Amino acid sequence: MPGYHETLLQLTYTRVLILFGLSTLVLAAIYVVGAGVDVWLICATLGMMALINLFTYARLHSNWPVTESELFSQLCADAILYGALIYQTGGATNPFIFLLLVPLLISAATLSWRFTWLMAVIVVLFYSSLLRYYLPVLPPQTEHHFSLGALFDLHIIGMWMNFLLTVLLITWFLVRMQHSMRQQERRLNRERERRIRGQQMVSLATFAAGTAHELGTPLSTMSVILKDMALTHKDDPETAEDIALLQQQVSACSDRLQTMARSARDADVTHEKPMKVLLDELLDEWQIIRPQAQYQRRDTQPGNSPLVATSPQLKQALTNLLNNAADASEEPLDIELDWDKSNVWLRIHDQGPGLPLSSSANLGRPFVTTKGKGLGIGLFLTATTLAQHEGEVRLYDHPKGGTLTEVRLPTAGSGHKEAE
Repeated sequence: MPGYHETLLQLTYTRVLILFGLSTLVLAAIYVVGAGVDVWLICATLGMMALINLFTYARLHSNWPVTESELFSQLCADAILYGALIYQTGGATNPFIFLLLVPLLISAATLSWRFTWLMAVIVVLFYSSLLRYYLPVLPPQTEHHFSLGALFDLHIIGMWMNFLLTVLLITWFLVRMQHSMRQQERRLNRERERRIRGQQMVSLATFAAGTAHELGTPLSTMSVILKDMALTHKDDPETAEDIALLQQQVSACSDRLQTMARSARDADVTHEKPMKVLLDELLDEWQIIRPQAQYQRRDTQPGNSPLVATSPQLKQALTNLLNNAADASEEPLDIELDWDKSNVWLRIHDQGPGLPLSSSANLGRPFVTTKGKGLGIGLFLTATTLAQHEGEVRLYDHPKGGTLTEVRLPTAGSGHKEAE
């Protein structure tokens, strides 16, 4: 599972630090203190630790999942090697015997209570055995003669160094583990939100499909009746004009249903287009729908704009934002386009009343509206569509009044991903 994979990866980093520290201490004990140790045996133990760490690091790049039992076996191997190294360097008289606590602390932080208690039994047995069985570092026959006070001072200094090393290792490992756990929790929260949003989208799509199917019959009936009424009242200009307007509206509704069906069929079809071209097309189509709406458009940078991945759903989402801004104020909209190598930003500033505090925290959720009318699903569908394009929409109260709607879209090929 991903959690144990990350823990085992952190364990390989911890082993590198421990190997470096132990190698330095062994060299100091041999050449500074003059300890009588079997250098080849110690080097073999440290080499075994290095080989296990290299094998573990290579194994982590495979597709095999890291189980709890595997992580426990890795910690047992560490405890055995630490015990072997301490056995060769004085046993329980070695102030660095507390290195045996490192596997136990990692077990307590990551594994279940059964494995933690088992690791506790293992390290206690090792410590108890090392009280009696060990290779002395300074045997009585050595040519180096240390007084009892000097040996005690040396032991105290070693314990201080051991305490400092243990504190650094434990703090570093636990901080890294907490960071990894927070990242995993954020990923789980995002996936949960996406799943909930996906379920809501499926519900809305099912409802929309059923509604579109049901509306087809009454619209066809209305079209037939309006044709008959046009023939009946062709001598009445005012009535004929009203009937022609109704026919136009019915045709618009039928065309809208057909467009919705084509969009659903081509939902996965996307292509790349310069953002300036996309915005020009979008504004031209929007002016046909909203001829009374006015706007002022400006680009913050000269030259060609980067490519973005576009689709019918994206154009509809941006149209929803333009409609919301136009509904909020009769004043001309201020539309600004900006970009860099990784993202493009579309900012729409209206002169409306701004965002109400009561609903600002829930904007983007289904059935939440600030208009006092409507179903409250437009901004939700817009936010969902932009998220599918790895973009986002945010709404702010503008310092000069009204609402600022900011859309961010990644440029094509930028590989932009949401920040952790």
